[in-house]
Amino acid sequence: MTEEFTIIEKEEIGSLKFPTTDVLDDDKEMKTRIGEINRALSLGNLEHSKIKIFFEDNESKKIVNTTVWAVTDKNVILKQGVMIPINRIYKLF
Repeated sequence: MTEEFTIIEKEEIGSLKFPTTDVLDDDKEMKTRIGEINRALSLGNLEHSKIKIFFEDNESKKIVNTTVWAVTDKNVILKQGVMIPINRIYKLF
């Protein structure tokens, strides 16, 4: 899976543009994604563990290795208020 994704730094995410469409089209995958987000949030808050987030902006697929600090109904929030829309995330681990 990683060969089609480019690794970027968390600091670069603020300048990215995100379409409103969802990258996933299967309800089961969407439910799995929410479970992965909740697990990443727990790991981030309890153990300050970094996880890999596989996501897509308006140009290409990317990976960031970071800590999830908070989650809203629409976004995953990283350190320094950096946000990735949930609907643009493929996978977290």
